[in-house]
Amino acid sequence: MELKETTNDFHQRLTRDHSEPGQFAIYKTEDIHGTTPLPHTRRDFYKISLVIRAEGVLSYADKSFYIKDNVIAFFNPMIPYSWEPLSTNDKGYSCLFTEDFITHHLKADSLSKSPLFKVSGNHVLVPDQKSMQFLAGVFEQMITEMQSSYINKYDLLRSYVQIIMHEALKIEPLEKEKLPGSSSVRISTLFLDLLERQFPITSPQHTVRLKNASEFAGQLAIHTNHLNRALKETTGKTTTEHLAEKLIKEAKALLLHTNWDIAEIGYCLGFEHASNFNIFFKRQTGQTPNHFRRDVIAIS
Repeated sequence: MELKETTNDFHQRLTRDHSEPGQFAIYKTEDIHGTTPLPHTRRDFYKISLVIRAEGVLSYADKSFYIKDNVIAFFNPMIPYSWEPLSTNDKGYSCLFTEDFITHHLKADSLSKSPLFKVSGNHVLVPDQKSMQFLAGVFEQMITEMQSSYINKYDLLRSYVQIIMHEALKIEPLEKEKLPGSSSVRISTLFLDLLERQFPITSPQHTVRLKNASEFAGQLAIHTNHLNRALKETTGKTTTEHLAEKLIKEAKALLLHTNWDIAEIGYCLGFEHASNFNIFFKRQTGQTPNHFRRDVIAIS
């Protein structure tokens, strides 16, 4: 059975306060604990996120988007998604709510066409500045209402969610705003951003997370062959070649500037066994890691 992240799990991932969010919860991005990546999976709740200031890669079902400020995104339990942050000091809002919060009013008539409830279509939209200000005001009203003791506050919160959904129906989707240039350029830019963010390695406990072409392609929600074609077209190199160059550069830096043993360095770079790291390093440089370290020390 496919696992879904629950409302409580998600809430504790963000806040770490062990409270229970109930049927509705709302957050300011700047109040959340750190910059939080989200793994690619389904959740058992609905979510609306207003991004005022942030940069990252949102992988949504079979699509990936480069997000850079002024975006509203809709998520539902039917579609898996992930978020790979590329910035810190982000600003915005997110509200999440369970099926218990949903009433027939939220799915009635025109709102049934909202990206909140659709499985296909566009779930990432780009409001203009006027719409962004309006939506931010609605989120602030929801925060105020959540903190009130008004006995019917959940009815009022549903009304605010309806307002957001109606506003979203007026907004053009992000379709052609992901990145300038061709699809290959967009994919290459996203890949290179993900690759660069894995380095430098700062401690023996710090390991690279994406180790091969398949894992990078999975993070970008595309096929490995598609990623390789895009990189070959725009850079002349494959995913494996880019990754090998970066790993060798980092390996040499660690061999020169740390006293970590060879097995530790190899493990940090994604090699579970020192012998595999030795073979990779010698294939790329003509020397073993030990010979490289010894030769440089002898010269200096």
